[in-house]
Amino acid sequence: MREIEVSRITEVIERLCMEANAHLPEDIKCAIKACREKEDGAIACGILDNIMENYEIADQENVPICQDTGMACVFLEIGQDVHLTGGSLTEAVDEGVRRGYEKGYLRKSVVKDPVRRGNTGDNTPAMLYTEIVPGEQIKITVGPKGFGSENMSAIRMFKPSAGLQGIKDFILETVETAGPNPCPPMVVGVGIGGTFDKAALLAKKALMRPIDVPNEDPFYADLEAEMLEKINRLGIGPQGFGGRTTALGLNIETMPTHIAGMPCAINISCHVTRHKTEVI
Repeated sequence: MREIEVSRITEVIERLCMEANAHLPEDIKCAIKACREKEDGAIACGILDNIMENYEIADQENVPICQDTGMACVFLEIGQDVHLTGGSLTEAVDEGVRRGYEKGYLRKSVVKDPVRRGNTGDNTPAMLYTEIVPGEQIKITVGPKGFGSENMSAIRMFKPSAGLQGIKDFILETVETAGPNPCPPMVVGVGIGGTFDKAALLAKKALMRPIDVPNEDPFYADLEAEMLEKINRLGIGPQGFGGRTTALGLNIETMPTHIAGMPCAINISCHVTRHKTEVI
């Protein structure tokens, strides 16, 4: 049994909040550059040039890539041989977010109540997801999620009779409805299976996978490639001004489900698809 002080988790999350907001993952940068080379419209090329200039400045100056520094989504994969000591895990996570957003001068975007509103003032609470896994380590991933894209997400409880075509049509319908709102080129996370809530979580976790790493199942890897191509044929383009690049990537995650259902959730992210991971 390995003991880990929850204060270590606080320290890591504080740092990851700042790093994730200032530095775009390399897979996203490479995808943007590759899409720029394929674009031939002046407006689309200009927008992608601006996007690249923006993330380069963020890297150099260590400042946020986007003014919407997101709601902190924190994923913890906790080894079953770990014993956490020194206080509450949830409080430790929130303290890390609180410190990171204060120290990094990151915008505080969380409200106390979904209807009555009122800013919490420190971007807490985090959206915390925990999973027990083998081993004696803790894998921490912080994914700040902006809501211009989050608001464009959707879920549908399909019956099995809808088949694969029903899922394909739903993906295209959701992206086309989103249009310019999620600041394309976007990244599309798709979750299929489980229950109503699990499908949504799968879609969120799909956004944490690098877009240059295909699904391990060849069937779903092919589906990812097919749907990305079809999305980019929609012609929405960078920031909705038209072009070949509507999406940078599309990741699918699946799990078993009930014989009577086929849940499908789509979590859309903007071109600033941020996440940072560390293992302790």
